[in-house]
Amino acid sequence: MSNFCRTNTYRHIGLFAFVALLAFVSALTIHAASASEPDGVWVTGGGKSHVKVSHCGAAICGNVVWLAEPNDEAGKPKTDYYNESEAKRSRPMMGVPVLLSMAQDGDSYAGKIYNAEDGKTYSAHFRLTDDNHAEVKGCVLGIICKSQTWTRR
Repeated sequence: MSNFCRTNTYRHIGLFAFVALLAFVSALTIHAASASEPDGVWVTGGGKSHVKVSHCGAAICGNVVWLAEPNDEAGKPKTDYYNESEAKRSRPMMGVPVLLSMAQDGDSYAGKIYNAEDGKTYSAHFRLTDDNHAEVKGCVLGIICKSQTWTRR
């Protein structure tokens, strides 16, 4: 066999090995990324509600999908009673957006969080601490903050 043929054969084997290695590394990267994605249903700190987190464009958003106490004292579905906007006070709590357009910011997501208990919106961060836990931090003026640990359901 001539040197030309042997060199060409080694190039093909090398190219095949490189492509196979690239495919393997890509598959590992895709698997690792999906395991650390925030998408899913999360139990909020204290277990009072569940929030479904999903991508909304390049950001993440989250809506209430379950309440420990879904009805008020009269047996009617709870509404967004404390909302600063009077027009939103009669909307049902189920489905209320609480994580608002949180864009990726390094290893976390930054944006706004709505607190239905006081009807106010705060600056916030959502950071995965592992595949099944996230630290959610809401802040006033960027200095007075409150954190909760959310658990993936």
